[in-house]
Parts: sequence; C-alpha cells; structure tokens
Amino acid sequence: MHFEFLADTPAAAIALAFVFSLLVGSFLNVVIYRLPLMMEREWQAMAAEHQTDDNAHAPEPGEPFNLAVPASSCPQCGHHIRWYENIPLISYLALRGRCSGCATAIPLRYPLVELLTGVTSALVIWHFGLNTQGISLMLLSWGLIALSFIDLDHQLLPDRITLPLLWLGLILNSFELFTSLQSALWGAVIGYLSFWSIYWIFKLLTGKEGMGYGDFKLLAALGAWCGAQQLPLIILLSSVVGVALALILMLLRRHQAANPLPFGPYLAIAGWIAVIWGPEITGAYLGMF
Repeated sequence: MHFEFLADTPAAAIALAFVFSLLVGSFLNVVIYRLPLMMEREWQAMAAEHQTDDNAHAPEPGEPFNLAVPASSCPQCGHHIRWYENIPLISYLALRGRCSGCATAIPLRYPLVELLTGVTSALVIWHFGLNTQGISLMLLSWGLIALSFIDLDHQLLPDRITLPLLWLGLILNSFELFTSLQSALWGAVIGYLSFWSIYWIFKLLTGKEGMGYGDFKLLAALGAWCGAQQLPLIILLSSVVGVALALILMLLRRHQAANPLPFGPYLAIAGWIAVIWGPEITGAYLGMF
C-alpha cells in the first residue's frame, strides 16, 4: 500500500500522520479511562451472577457504559463536553486547562497523551514513509500507548489490546513485513515463555509474584512484531529503563522499594525502539566487536 500523491512530499505525509494521530490520541484517552472500568463492571456482573441463587432475582442491568456511551463529561460538575471543547491540544489551550462549566483543572495527561500519539506517529512515518510498514507501526504505537497508561493506572495489561497486537504481528510478518514468519512465531513463543519462566522461578524462591501475566503476553506480542532476534535488546532496554526510573523515584522519595512498579510501560518503550531501530542498534553493537 503506497500513497503516490504523498510520495514526493514526505513533509506532508508526516504532517498528515501527526494531525490524524492527535485525533486518535483523544480516543486513546477514552480507552485508557473507560476500558478498565468496563472490565471491572463485567467482573462485578459475573460475580453477582454466580452469587445469585434460584430464589433470588438477578440484578438489574445498569446504564450502558462502553467506549461510545455515555458522552464525555466533566467528572466534577457533569458538564457535557461539546465537540469544539474536544479538539486535541487546541481546546485544552483555549480553555486554559480548565472545565468551561466549573473551572476544575483538566489533568495534563489528556493533552500529553494526544501529543505523544501525534509525535510517535510522525516519527514512524518519517522513518518508514506512509506505506504499509508505517501505517502498521502507527497501529502498534497506539496500542502500546494505551497499554502503558492503563498499566500505570491499574497495573493491568488488558488482553483486549495485547492479544490483537500479537495476532496482528504474526499476520503482518506472514508477508515478511518486518521479519520472517518463523522468527515472528518463535519471537512470540520465546517472549512468552521467558517471562513465564522468570515468574515461576521468582515465585518459587520468594513466594511472591514478580510480574503479571500481561507482561508475558506483551513481550510475546513484541516478539511477534520484531522477531526472536530482537528479544534480548527489548529485555535489556526495558530492564535498564525500569531500574533507572525506580532508583530516581526512590531518591526523590516518591516510591517505596516494597511497592511494585508496572513493567508494561518499559516493555512498550523498549519494544517500540526495537521494532524501529533494533537492527541498527544490534548492528552497531556487534560492529564494536
């Protein structure tokens, strides 16, 4: 898939990707906030269903709550957000970061997610162009951004995002878009089993869980995208970033050593780097020896 009308104007392709991805970033804010709540409601409904006996009435279904319903509103005053108050970045600046109904401060995270989505997509198109590779990696970037912020909030990596990313990586690499199908398949298998093994070794030695099953699936998904050969780089980069940030937070006294830190964002950052620049980084490292 090539867009011939943008082939000679890469700046236009990058600008188009940036602007479109700002809109996607606005939607990702909805996913980050609502998807964990949707899952929690489903778990509660399942628990209530199991607790209901033959003589009891099943609980009445609540108001619809999904990614589309209800319409976005201010959590403080209930003010329904109008379309012109929901323009990525621009509305936040025009409103000076406050709700037009009650003047409550709008979390800075919302424009940051929009900006991050736009910038990562622009970098992808700058590197690969507006083609099948570029569009595919924009999809991966959006999924990783959503997973990272959900994990930061809830220490949760939903299967509804990780598993589609895994299958999409395998499907794309069946056409050898980023690596061979064999490498992608073993990347998924080794990615999952490596963290699964670490999890059980750590649990047997300490009696504690060092990571969640979502981390296994995320590394499997990244292995499906970039192949088994990039897994060492992903694990190394994510570990270095994770340890460095944990030390910084402890030095700033914003984190206790006994409290768990979500590993998903570090995996996402490392995986994104490996998919785009992994061969160059590996080649430069091997060239040193």
